[in-house]
Amino acid sequence: MSRRGRRAWIWFYRSLFLRDRPLTVKLLVYSAMLVVIPLLVVGLISYQKSSEVLREEANLSNKQIIEQVKLHIEYYIRDFEIDSIRMQNHPSMQQFLRMTSEQEVKSSGIREPMMQLLNDTAYSRSDISRIMLVMENQTVLDTSMNKNVTPALQLIQEPWFASVPSNSDIMLIIRPPSQRYELEYVPVLSIVKRLVSPLTLEPVATLIMEVNFKRIQEIAERVTIGRTGYLSILDPYGRYIYSPEYTEIGHLANWDQLEWILQQESGSYQAQTGDKPFYTFSLSSYLNWRLVTTIPEEELTRGTEYIRRTMWWTVLATLLIAYLIGIGFATSIVRPVRALQFFMKRVKEGDFQARVDIESKDEIGQLTNDFNKMVEKLQVLLDEIYYSQLREKDLQLRQKETELKVLQSQVNPHFLMNALETVRGMALEKDMTDISVLVASLARLLRYNLNHAGATISLQQEIQICDMYLRIQKYRFDDKLTYEFQIPEWAEGQIIAKFALQPLVENCVIHGIETSAQPVHIVISSAQVNDHQFVVEIQDSGVGIPADKLLALQLDLLQKDMITAVSQIGIVNVHRRISYLFGDDYGLELDSEADAGTLVRIKLPLKPYGEEWR
Repeated sequence: MSRRGRRAWIWFYRSLFLRDRPLTVKLLVYSAMLVVIPLLVVGLISYQKSSEVLREEANLSNKQIIEQVKLHIEYYIRDFEIDSIRMQNHPSMQQFLRMTSEQEVKSSGIREPMMQLLNDTAYSRSDISRIMLVMENQTVLDTSMNKNVTPALQLIQEPWFASVPSNSDIMLIIRPPSQRYELEYVPVLSIVKRLVSPLTLEPVATLIMEVNFKRIQEIAERVTIGRTGYLSILDPYGRYIYSPEYTEIGHLANWDQLEWILQQESGSYQAQTGDKPFYTFSLSSYLNWRLVTTIPEEELTRGTEYIRRTMWWTVLATLLIAYLIGIGFATSIVRPVRALQFFMKRVKEGDFQARVDIESKDEIGQLTNDFNKMVEKLQVLLDEIYYSQLREKDLQLRQKETELKVLQSQVNPHFLMNALETVRGMALEKDMTDISVLVASLARLLRYNLNHAGATISLQQEIQICDMYLRIQKYRFDDKLTYEFQIPEWAEGQIIAKFALQPLVENCVIHGIETSAQPVHIVISSAQVNDHQFVVEIQDSGVGIPADKLLALQLDLLQKDMITAVSQIGIVNVHRRISYLFGDDYGLELDSEADAGTLVRIKLPLKPYGEEWR
């Protein structure tokens, strides 16, 4: 993540959790969130579920209404189909259907009985306004004597006439009124049926029964769809057969899902345009009509609107109560915190006598009690520090006196070093080279001790001191002592504590050679452990250290305390100085086995850390 992105994330985090706002604001905001968020979640879920339930109930109710209307209309139309079958089976109709020409109709005198049959059928039902019978030879029988109606020969020229089934099934045609013929703007419902000849079984005539549309209208208007809903009837092509708006009858329904509705037998959906009405529809397989109920979204969601208003009022009321309770709660928390803050400022300014009153036993009360105790301890510590500083000043004065005594005591070592130089000169005059080298080595050791006041030194210089010491011991033990150095070039410049190797080598000589008659070989080597550490190892082939003494010595190294040490003080001294100089991760490790020699490993940092080592 880039620095800019990290800053944006930190800003968002601090803003979201109000990190820089007062505690009172945080308590009020979070308490409001704890109230509002659950209520909103529950309210939205309730609103969503109630909307689904209301739509489902409206869908079921509308389906029941559609089924009832469908049954009424189907029974109503079946009565007309029965009348048409009764007329088709009448003897006069059978005789009429056998005739093949207009001349034959006139000469047979069948027109009067046929008109009587059609008029009797029309008069038998008040809702039949007109019956027409059209022969293929253009013979027309019409019960209407009104010249203001559409002529039968003009009806058969309309596009729907060619789609009348030839298998004697009825076809329902809804026609808008013609402004030229019909004076009253009332749609016309026609029941059309093909009649076949008894001789050839081929269609020879078309029976057209015009039914009073008001009966269909009464059935549809008698249905109650909610408060503002309504029922519509569509033909197979999506044109209105019935609509509360007469001007829409005969025209195509303007619905966004009309094609989908015409492909389904039943179902429901909610429009996504305009007022978003909710439609429920079902197909009548007998009539081939689709009955559709329409409910405006406003009415459908009236119940959910009530739920939503109730939810908002509940949120506001609950939020108000939560704020009142939250203010009291915040006051009970913030007031003692502010009091504690005020006393902390006094302590910061140096007033350690102030104490905060404890008003409760809760976490804030416990915090206040701990603060008072902390101030008391702080006062005690400050007093101790004051007296400690006084003692430190006293110790510094004493140290100055000690340094003065040390300077005075250095006169004797200088005298001793001068005396050694005199002995060395006398040995050279007598050609006693061994004594000269021995005295020179002793002088260099003494000069090294006097001139190097620092705490650390390079490994190369410390090796040189060990070399001089071993040369001196070589004169003493001769062939019983052999030694070698295996120091790589990179290790010569590394830093080590001053006089760290000489006491360890001296232990090898004292405990390895003086207590044994066998020759002893000493190896001083160095190796790198990792990128931050290297070791210096001193290995001898002496008699080793018994197990109990080795354990005691290792315990002394762990304690790092010369006062409590019960074994080798020199080794503990070296270990302690290394730990003080470089850290607790560095120091000495011992490994020894009886009659197999001793290994001393010094762990040191690979690079110097700075002036504090010196």
